Amino acid sequence: MNILRYTRAWPLSLCLALLPAVALADDAAPPRSPAVLAQPALISAKAPRSVLLAITRAGERLVAVGERGIIVLSDDNGGSWRQAQVPVSVSLTAVQFVDAEQGWAVGHLGVVLRSQDGGQSWHKQLDGTQAAQLALASARAGGDEKRLKDAEWLVADGPDKPFLDLYFSDRRNGYIVGAYGLILRTRDGGDSWQPWMAHLDNPQGLNLYAIRHLDGALLIAGERGLLLRSRDDGASFQALASPYEGSFFGLLTTRRGGVLAYGLRGNAWWSTDQGDSWQALPTGVESALSAGLELSDGRLLLASQSGELLFTTPERLQVEHQRTHEGATVAALVEAADGSLASVGLGGVAAQQPVTPSPLSRNSL
Repeated sequence: MNILRYTRAWPLSLCLALLPAVALADDAAPPRSPAVLAQPALISAKAPRSVLLAITRAGERLVAVGERGIIVLSDDNGGSWRQAQVPVSVSLTAVQFVDAEQGWAVGHLGVVLRSQDGGQSWHKQLDGTQAAQLALASARAGGDEKRLKDAEWLVADGPDKPFLDLYFSDRRNGYIVGAYGLILRTRDGGDSWQPWMAHLDNPQGLNLYAIRHLDGALLIAGERGLLLRSRDDGASFQALASPYEGSFFGLLTTRRGGVLAYGLRGNAWWSTDQGDSWQALPTGVESALSAGLELSDGRLLLASQSGELLFTTPERLQVEHQRTHEGATVAALVEAADGSLASVGLGGVAAQQPVTPSPLSRNSL
């Protein structure tokens, strides 16, 4: 299987996130335990300006993660940053905190990290070697020949498969998803993990890019228009009729019960019935959409690969355009405690002024 075929039209941030995995996949004999899994991230004054791929809040603190295991923290709404101690040097692709203290980050080589002090320190809970062995044990117990062959391939190919997103509902219950249809579930805060691939209607093992919760349902988005939904607490995920054949890179769920799926070539689709039906959002851009955020005032914000910020409201689904202050690629966005926006991307972290609602937004909210 050639991982390069998956990268042809991905957003730049996602392509960069997978470059180390591509290099390992091309090796004749991929290492079972790469040194970076035990090598702490290098502490550097340049860390906030490194390539960063995800950002979130832990209470009022901002936490951003990225290449080579870099994690940086800000306690002044993005005004200044300091680097956290991280036990691995692999690129990290996603991060989530369920409260001001407890959080997880996932990334390359099947890495899962946990923090219990608001991101100041981290410990490794899982890596790709362990994940592959878990998949093999689960497949052997299940007796499915195809699953067994897939799991044997995972073990033989080495720990190079990245996790790309995660969702935790609380301190104990969560999921991680990634390349080649990988999904694992925990019910004890990540102390143990169960392979969950057999519970998904994803026979081709398509990449899973995003997982989110919405009004009692779990939604997953992936490549080739893949959309999955569970209404039984994750016991089973059924494929939804997709409005689009291109890849979805993100899901934005809202407090009012809507969901926006976004991806290649400026495509964004809105649903108010948990994915039973979809309405196109005319974004007016051709580049991939790489990040999404619901603002505190109810507006929805999308970021394009070309550096545009697209604001809309669920009521009118009209877009106003505002380019980022440097026109830089945005991999992820978060609204800080003071209402300002912080973004991460190829140039590291960038803070912007608080976003004032436009006349369109004020009239429709």
